[in-house]
Amino acid sequence: MAEPSSNSSASIGRCIRVIRGHKVVLDTDLAALYGVTTFRFNEAIKRNADRFPEDFRFQLNREELVQLAAHKQSMHPDVVGKKTDGGNSSQIAMSSRRHRGAAYLPWAFTEHGALMAANILRSARAAEMSIFVIRAFVRMREELATNTDILRRLAEIDQTLLVHDSALRDLYQKLRPLLTPAAEPERPRIGFRP
Repeated sequence: MAEPSSNSSASIGRCIRVIRGHKVVLDTDLAALYGVTTFRFNEAIKRNADRFPEDFRFQLNREELVQLAAHKQSMHPDVVGKKTDGGNSSQIAMSSRRHRGAAYLPWAFTEHGALMAANILRSARAAEMSIFVIRAFVRMREELATNTDILRRLAEIDQTLLVHDSALRDLYQKLRPLLTPAAEPERPRIGFRP
């Protein structure tokens, strides 16, 4: 099994979104990666719904769908209004009344749900791509762990600087009287005094 090109590896990473605090891949993206239409993908998942507990998949609500569509539009303003591939069209676009009805909301799959979906599909492409999807999740987790370590170290440095800053302020306050010139003593005035 060959490693996908950096473009396809990067595209898998772009499919991972954070929704409700979970890193997930939408059903449209998984269907495209696994080489099936979104309708057939969701049909297979529905037939095996008992294999997908709530921590494997969840359905987006209307607010999340609107936010996702707004984010997608802001990321790719040039593709708005263009027709997509009819075989695996975007469910975000298909959720309009004209196509599927207002009741359709896409599903979001966690790392474990994406792997379970590949097992249900039982195709060679799904098995191959599931490995790359899992690697993308692992790579994202490692990057987040690295970022967390960096942020923790920066917080430690910031705390150290605050301690040093207060120590330097105290030192400055103690040295300030020594740095200011002493007032000249009053010299006796020349002349007669009454």
